[in-house]
Amino acid sequence: MLRFLLRKISYGILVLLGVVALVFFLFNVLPGDPARLTLGQRADVASLENVRKELHLDKPVAVQFLLYLNDLSPVSVHSREEAESALHFVSLLHLSGDRLLVLKTPYLRRSYQGKKDVWEMLTEALPGTLVLAVAAILFATVAGIGLGILSAVKKDTWMDTGAVFASVVGISAPSFFMGIVLAYMFGFVLSDYTGLHMTGSLFDYDAFSGRTLTLRNLILPAVTLGIRPLAIIVQLTRGAMLDVLHQDYIRTAYAKGLQKRTVILRHALRNALNPVVTAITGWFAELLAGAFFVEYIFGWKGIGKMTVDALEKFDFPVLMGAVLFTAGIFVVINLLADVLYSVIDPRIKL
Repeated sequence: MLRFLLRKISYGILVLLGVVALVFFLFNVLPGDPARLTLGQRADVASLENVRKELHLDKPVAVQFLLYLNDLSPVSVHSREEAESALHFVSLLHLSGDRLLVLKTPYLRRSYQGKKDVWEMLTEALPGTLVLAVAAILFATVAGIGLGILSAVKKDTWMDTGAVFASVVGISAPSFFMGIVLAYMFGFVLSDYTGLHMTGSLFDYDAFSGRTLTLRNLILPAVTLGIRPLAIIVQLTRGAMLDVLHQDYIRTAYAKGLQKRTVILRHALRNALNPVVTAITGWFAELLAGAFFVEYIFGWKGIGKMTVDALEKFDFPVLMGAVLFTAGIFVVINLLADVLYSVIDPRIKL
């Protein structure tokens, strides 16, 4: 178990290093002067040069990359002034001069526009995206497994045909298109009946009542985000259940007099869940990372909307931080999925 985890963690670190290199060099060839984006278009030459020096823009790209890796690394070397002004750190060792070897959270630098720490911005936006992704994957999982079981049990009936047709439509429809349709239909045309709005976030702010939790704003973006994984889960569950229902142990269970519901839920479903778990874990990571357009359409405050706003303003530290953050989520969730397989199916050994 320990050896497996260490190997997976090593692979994950290599993946993240590749993402860091790709993201850094990609955003370094994009147009825009970070110093001018930080100070504004009317900044004087001396101020621009000071900011370029502070952001290490006066150094070669290779040196900038090494400094960026040093900022991201949990164990890194910084001057005492840098550590005290920008980092949450624990000093491990005093090096020459004022240099310290420190243990810290990854430093993703500061936003060019708001001068705010990117890590702090991500942690503030994460709950909104996390709630949206969890709601979407719960909707997709419950409805998808239910429809998949129904489709397999009622094979070649109108229920089966309807479920398969709906899943094909769900896979074919892009999330941004479905978001616009659902927002217009249920948040505008039928708003008087549904009580839903085209835009809104998890919390509404009012001058009198302050911040209030508004769960109804979650319905439309969660359904929109959950449509595609729901369609995949329906087809995977149906296919896996059809394979399992023809196994010998299922016929043995029926021969012992077990009820059909017990055979399907306790014996067939459990052994059909492996491909479904793969889809659920993969899609959950993708929902966390891929809610950009859905959050933007519905005005949902999360990492996706924050990233799109940063892209419009060429706020590179926020963009780079968001990409690296979501890449880390993918690595962690894939590791958890591998461990979860052995829990669901004891025949699988780590």
